[in-house]
Amino acid sequence: MKYDKSMIKRFISYYKEHKFLFTLDLIAAFFLAGIQLVYPAATTKIVDDYIPTGQIDKLLIMVAILVGLYLVMAGLNYFMHYWGHVVGIRIEASMRSDFFRHLQKMQFKFFDENRTGKLMSRIVNDLNLITELAHHGPEDLFISLVMFFGSFVVLMTKQWQLALIIYFGVIPIMVWFSVSQRSNMSKGFKAVREKTADINAQIENALSGIRVSKSFTNEEYEIKRFDEGNMLFLGAKNMAYKAMAFFITGMGFFMSMLNLIVLALGGIFATRGIITGGELIGFLLYINLVMQPIRRLTNFTQQFEQGMSGFARFDEIMNIEAEIQGGEIELKNAQGKIEFRNVSFSYNDDEQVLKDIDLSISPGTNIALVGPSGGGKSTICHLIPRFYDIQQGEIFVDGVNIKDYTLESLRQNIGLVQQDVFLFTGTIADNIRYGSPNTTDEEMIEAAIKASIHEYVSSLPDKYETWVGEKGIRLSGGQKQRISIARVFLKNPPILILDEATSSLDNETEVVIQKSLEELTQGRTSLVIAHRLSTIRNADIIFVLSGDGIVERGSHTQLYSKEDGIYKRLYDAQFFAEQNKPHLFD
Repeated sequence: MKYDKSMIKRFISYYKEHKFLFTLDLIAAFFLAGIQLVYPAATTKIVDDYIPTGQIDKLLIMVAILVGLYLVMAGLNYFMHYWGHVVGIRIEASMRSDFFRHLQKMQFKFFDENRTGKLMSRIVNDLNLITELAHHGPEDLFISLVMFFGSFVVLMTKQWQLALIIYFGVIPIMVWFSVSQRSNMSKGFKAVREKTADINAQIENALSGIRVSKSFTNEEYEIKRFDEGNMLFLGAKNMAYKAMAFFITGMGFFMSMLNLIVLALGGIFATRGIITGGELIGFLLYINLVMQPIRRLTNFTQQFEQGMSGFARFDEIMNIEAEIQGGEIELKNAQGKIEFRNVSFSYNDDEQVLKDIDLSISPGTNIALVGPSGGGKSTICHLIPRFYDIQQGEIFVDGVNIKDYTLESLRQNIGLVQQDVFLFTGTIADNIRYGSPNTTDEEMIEAAIKASIHEYVSSLPDKYETWVGEKGIRLSGGQKQRISIARVFLKNPPILILDEATSSLDNETEVVIQKSLEELTQGRTSLVIAHRLSTIRNADIIFVLSGDGIVERGSHTQLYSKEDGIYKRLYDAQFFAEQNKPHLFD
């Protein structure tokens, strides 16, 4: 994978917040590399000068100096391993925060097209690898350069012929091998990242639907699907580690050969009196120091591929335009007048859901949207808060195009109660307060009373601190629905959207919730999508939608009086079905 300059610059930009610690880390790395260059020179001095002449005192002084330097090295190593990693994890945390904030701003279309498990893999697994790259990458590269060129300078002063053979004969072959194998490693680790995301998405999907799979006794089917994905993941890892093993093995072989070449050539030079025994030992030690930057560069190559492949997947999402762009007007004291003018919309290029829709809703009006599935009822409701943007036409709230309002102020004035209620893991109080986090206990309880959930909550041992479980699994459908209504009461928006809010409930629960909804709609502009047409008889205006747009509009009485009307046919068919529904205990 090729990483363009702009991506590298974006990666480097994350160091700006931590430049002080990062600079100290590099300074520590510089001194660490410098100290390591001292040992071979000291060894040469001891072997050639102190030992032959019996200068034990100077030998011990040199040892003491080396002990002091090693203590300094220990301190530098501690600093680099701890504070260097701190820099890495802080950069990772900054990236993860940016990623999550970016996801919060993405439009609904993005989540329609991307699986949750894959997004979780990008925000957790991919960014985990960046910590090692952010810490060790610059550090290893810096130390390698200092030691590599430092060793070269010293060796040129000791025995320039041997130094030139090593640096311009053997090392370039190692560099060529390293670069040539980089591509295979890159492809391998990219495939691992993709398969990791796939298997995470599969696990998330399987665990979310565990109750469905158990009810259909499909555990073996889910296990089979998981095993297939797991084997693909295993295969990807096998290929990645095969490429990595070939790379590391090859580099190890070249390093061994380098030592052997130095030993052979150095031995020949020593026998001819070109270098001393101490210089040969020092030369071998310096070659081992040259090995260290090569090993570090090898590690850096691996870390770079893994880390940058994760960053590339992070960067791919960050480059997607985050949100439908809002305007600059703040929607304050909204009256709730809504107008659609020649609105057309499609979720993709293949099928148009709405075509040339015109409707006008006066402030405080209670309207209902009815019609067959796929007619665009929910779509109309999703367009008002700009969950999606229209391709044609204009939508106005209080006489201003909704594109001119800030997204935050527009959505703050709209309350939404849906058929599929989502509760966050936490307490009942947490979920009710989600509509307005800064409210008092009294205001929260008042909202719960209006939503007809307070009596039930009061009967629980922990009352409002009762844990609802993941996605509210410990509560019934009616209880979850009433909590969602309570949080809209708490939000107190002037515009209300009820998207089939009672369609999945039993009749008794529906009657209770319907009373709460009637109170909730009082004094608000309300759009109601109803599964049971009997619940919207009192709506001020009923709009009947089909694939051709709005085909009928009027009150229940007006629409029902049309002998061949669509609304009358729908109402009669549903009423007849309800009247003739077989009862379980008849």
